[in-house]
Amino acid sequence: MLDPSSSEEESDEGLEEESRDVLVAAGGSQRAPPAPAREGRREVPGRAGGGGAARPGSPSPSVHSEGRDEPERQLDEEQERRIRLQLYVFVVRCIAYPFNAKQPTDMARRQQKLNKQQLQLLKERFQAFLNGETQIVADEAFCNAVRSYYEVFLKSDRVARMVQSGGCSANDFREVFKKNIEKRVRSLPEIDGLSKETVLSSWIAKYDAIYRGEEDLCKQPNRMALSAVSELILSKEQLYEMFQQILGIKKLEHQLLYNACQLDNADEQAAQIRRELDGRLQLAEKMAKERKFPKFIAKEMETMYIEELRSSVNLLMANLESLPVSKGGPEFKLQKLKRSQNSAFLDIGDENEIQLSKSDVVLSFTLEIVIMEVQGLKSVAPNRIVYCTMEVEGGEKLQTDQAEASRPQWGTQGDFTTTHPRPVVKVKLFTESTGVLALEDKELGRVILYPTSNSSKSAELHRMIVPKNSQDSDLKIKLAVRMDKPAHMKHSGYLYALGQKVWKRWKKRYFVLVQVSQYTFAMCSYREKKSEPQELMQLEGYTVDYTDPHPGLQGGQMFFNAVKEGDTVIFASDDEQDRILWVQAMYRATGQSYKPIPAIQAQKLNPKGGALHTDAQLCKFYADRFQKHGMDEFISANPCKLDHAFLFRLLQRQTLDHRLNDSYSCLGWFSPGQVFVLDEYCARYGVRGCHRHLCYLTELMEQSENGAVIDPTLLHYSFAFCASHVHGNRPDGIGTVSMEEKERFEEIKERLSFLLENQISHFRYCFPFGRPEGALKATLSLLERVLMKDIATPIPAEEVKKVVRKCLEKAALINYTRLTEYAKIEGSAEKETETMNQASPARKLEDVLHLAELCIEVLQQNEEHHAEAFAWWPDLLAEHAEKFWALFTVDMDTALEAQPQDSWDSFPLFQLLNNFLRNDTLLCNGKFHKHLQEIFVPLVVRYVDLMESSIAQSIHRGFEQETWQPVKNIANSLPNVALPKVPSLPLNLPQIPSLSTPSWMAPLYESTNGSATSEDLFWKLDALQMFVLDLHWPEQEFAHHLEQRLKLMASDMIEACVKRTRTAFELKLQKASKTTDLRIPASVCTMFNVLVDAKKQSTKLCALDGGQEQQYHSKIDDLIDSTVKEIISMLVSKFVAVLEGVLSKLSRYDEGTFFSSILSFTVKAAAKYVDVPKPGMDLADTYIMFVRQNQDILREKVNEEMYIEKLFDQWYSSSMKVICVWLADRLDLQLHIYQLKTLIKIVKKTYRDFRLQGVLEGTLNSKTYDTLHRRLTVEEATASVSEGGGLQGITMKDSDEEEEG
Repeated sequence: MLDPSSSEEESDEGLEEESRDVLVAAGGSQRAPPAPAREGRREVPGRAGGGGAARPGSPSPSVHSEGRDEPERQLDEEQERRIRLQLYVFVVRCIAYPFNAKQPTDMARRQQKLNKQQLQLLKERFQAFLNGETQIVADEAFCNAVRSYYEVFLKSDRVARMVQSGGCSANDFREVFKKNIEKRVRSLPEIDGLSKETVLSSWIAKYDAIYRGEEDLCKQPNRMALSAVSELILSKEQLYEMFQQILGIKKLEHQLLYNACQLDNADEQAAQIRRELDGRLQLAEKMAKERKFPKFIAKEMETMYIEELRSSVNLLMANLESLPVSKGGPEFKLQKLKRSQNSAFLDIGDENEIQLSKSDVVLSFTLEIVIMEVQGLKSVAPNRIVYCTMEVEGGEKLQTDQAEASRPQWGTQGDFTTTHPRPVVKVKLFTESTGVLALEDKELGRVILYPTSNSSKSAELHRMIVPKNSQDSDLKIKLAVRMDKPAHMKHSGYLYALGQKVWKRWKKRYFVLVQVSQYTFAMCSYREKKSEPQELMQLEGYTVDYTDPHPGLQGGQMFFNAVKEGDTVIFASDDEQDRILWVQAMYRATGQSYKPIPAIQAQKLNPKGGALHTDAQLCKFYADRFQKHGMDEFISANPCKLDHAFLFRLLQRQTLDHRLNDSYSCLGWFSPGQVFVLDEYCARYGVRGCHRHLCYLTELMEQSENGAVIDPTLLHYSFAFCASHVHGNRPDGIGTVSMEEKERFEEIKERLSFLLENQISHFRYCFPFGRPEGALKATLSLLERVLMKDIATPIPAEEVKKVVRKCLEKAALINYTRLTEYAKIEGSAEKETETMNQASPARKLEDVLHLAELCIEVLQQNEEHHAEAFAWWPDLLAEHAEKFWALFTVDMDTALEAQPQDSWDSFPLFQLLNNFLRNDTLLCNGKFHKHLQEIFVPLVVRYVDLMESSIAQSIHRGFEQETWQPVKNIANSLPNVALPKVPSLPLNLPQIPSLSTPSWMAPLYESTNGSATSEDLFWKLDALQMFVLDLHWPEQEFAHHLEQRLKLMASDMIEACVKRTRTAFELKLQKASKTTDLRIPASVCTMFNVLVDAKKQSTKLCALDGGQEQQYHSKIDDLIDSTVKEIISMLVSKFVAVLEGVLSKLSRYDEGTFFSSILSFTVKAAAKYVDVPKPGMDLADTYIMFVRQNQDILREKVNEEMYIEKLFDQWYSSSMKVICVWLADRLDLQLHIYQLKTLIKIVKKTYRDFRLQGVLEGTLNSKTYDTLHRRLTVEEATASVSEGGGLQGITMKDSDEEEEG
């Protein structure tokens, strides 16, 4: 037999057999053969087997019994039912009269769990919002957040599994969304007048609106109010109903047990507890006497074990003693019996125990006397005044109102307090005296009553005693006397008694059974008008039972006695009903284990011929009915002889199953009501705490292995309790530790370690999106605790780290395997494998790119949701990621090897991976990152080589075929550029991901630019540099090498472009005309613009990062500057050559030449007959037109203002210089009138035109111009004197009004 305070085996075979009989071979010793009925659960390796080799069955038929014969299956079901009924008896007693535990009020409130249907409805609501089918107004940012939440979270299979396991609540969904939007809102730009907290609150409110849905807005509050009840403090009725569901008890069975156990009778429940505790003490003493103990880890623990049993019972007795005598009633303020915690409870029947005094049992009663009316009053005139007085002897006197004798009715109530169990009540009737000398009113009658607490409470007529010679011979008074029964007065009435120490004479006395405290009762006999008992007997240690009649004793019909060593007291009542009630009351008071049963023939005896008392009738009715339904064995079973370790294990498992299947996301935590009942059961029936938590750990681990979500903090709490117990480090001191507890603990420890490592290896699936909050961190903390060899010695950090590293290595393989299955890259079916092997290189690359995106998403989720839990070992998470990428490397390398040579489609893969890795401090330049670089370094180098060759060939061929037409739209010109045929290289620049448009490209669509070849060159160079820049190569040395190489390549290419352009410019100018018919061709302007663009592009494409400042490539810079100067000089030379041609024509009019005389004569002769044009004006106008039109062409088609200004400055200066030199050669000659007029017009117009073109005053009014101006002024004066006709309005003065030609 197992002691109720232990989960260990005892060798008391007799008690063990009795226990088996009670539980029908299912609830016996923990090491008894397994019961036939077992629950249909899978056995888990490493599971603790102590505390009952058989797992009791659940309310449903066992799965294993399906193949058995029908009779055997029915027998198994009947055994299960009997076990559950017996267990339910103990549970309802705990609920009916708790004296150890209370329902906790500080437990965390559990949230309503989500089910599959609610998840599907939630998906539909969010999809409806995204489709715009709701009335919720939202901006684009919120819609993007909801879309991400819907795609990543709601549609995740991990979330579906979490919902299926019952570990997901609405709050979890809300917290994940909140965490997601917090990161998004933080990245948004600041908006004046709108704080980010306001945005967050608004978004959360909109989320709540989407979550609830429009149709549930009215229903939700009511549903929440009804469903939250079980998380609150429950009433006894609610607890009864809950455990009926847990244990599968029918309502009828509960009603039968409730009535038979008298659960509504606090006295009966307290008496039951006293009997149970007394039985446990007796078992402890028997165990100590027979030296039959469970097997402990140390021999000296056997003595400690007995002391533990005694102290646990003493503690329960103290708890019971501390309760009020009647729960819910008035507090009993009498002096309680003082007793020793260590001796008085154990020394039952000790003669030296402290005795009660008579003053300890003084009672207090409240009497209510209600006087209704007087009948038969004839001796007083109808109009006389009458009244009544009432008093309780020894107390005050009260008076009713006055009434006329014709209607003596009052209905007056008087309240009295007395300490007499047998008070005397006097009621008198008076009439007012009319005599002048009368001092007192006349008494008309009186009545004396002797009420007790058992007396009738209804109004009755009582005959009054009248004075002699009174006419009122039939005077009666109707009144009611109600005397209450104090809470500590358990029974009262008249009995005959005879004892050896008290009540030594056989006579009838008035007895009261008084409860002084929970463990102190006394039988007291009282006389009238006495507050203290005449005699009393303390009932502790007595045993009450029915007896046969004693022939020698006269008086009394029904006998019973109270027996104690050395003393016997015989009692007798007048009828059977009184005897039954007295024996029941004394049976509760004595605390005896033996239950008195009346003889059958005595039950039929009723000497007065009346009906049995109501209570006695009910007791008999329920007992008969209970026995009829076959439940008598459960109510009468001795709790001390049952295996409560086994029963509690069944109760706790059934409770946990019920809890995990209710509507709350409990994570294994019991509700307050369930905790209360389990605590009370353990305390009352002596279930060892270690056994309780070992069983709890076993059940929680099994539930977790079956897919339920269990809070690791709960596992940690139970494991810590067991560890401190087994290692002898309990806060309350060292306790006994059995071998079985130690063995079970080691088994559970090993199993728990395996479970935790498995959960950490599956952390993405056991704790999806960091839910439940803090669970992964708590799991790691628990793992560290489990790895400790004992409770005091901490485990080295390296050992924990080693285990976690191993778990994360497994996690990498698990995560990647499931990811590839999700991405359908590694299919388990043969067909899928063949399809994968036969896939095209492009398809393989596309799949790997998609897989890379998924891998990055997984690692980002790990960082967001799980990194905090691994904060102790950030390097381990990095190692996990490297292992994860190492698995990806195999697929990536396979796909890249399948790509054709010189294929550039894999660059997006590098950019995707590199952009993620370079921003992670732990993964940047890690093993996978370096491998990625090693793969793509040859590819990048090869790509740059081919692009360099292609650009060089395009320059060569492009300038050979160049038409030098200005390009208006670069997009239209590029496809016409013939590129060299490079192996596997497209004609145009390959499609490079994230290729950004050059910043200078936008203006090209609005202005004339350089040639097609040059524009193609600059675009390619810029695109190539932007592509390499967008690679963000992580290794600095190679990145610098790439940058330097591209800058130098750009410098070389631009240099070649500049040189080819200069050569073409020179050839073009050589072919140009030297007369005033010369107009600058568009191709020349285009060449000029090519150099302008080259200058601009060189500052960007050829710039080297020199640290603090930008250093430009000096060679190309100088080359462009010198080339620009050269072409400006060549262009000016061309313009000057035209001017020299004009001046050479004027030279024909030089003074003294033969040609001049002929010309002058010819003109004068012709002028007589026709209107001869002025030769000077023709030539001047033609030249002036030449200058102006070329100025306009240059101004319109050359894009660089600075170069235009330089060109105009040199052109003007050179022109003035040439004219000045020409005049200087003719210092000794007087200019011909035509020469003078032409030069004046040319000089003046040139001056004005170049001034309009922005040539500065300093250049315009140079010394050359001053010299020229003075000479022409002198020549003008001379001509005006010598020539009669003058210059016809042409003058060097600024005020001339000549026409602008």
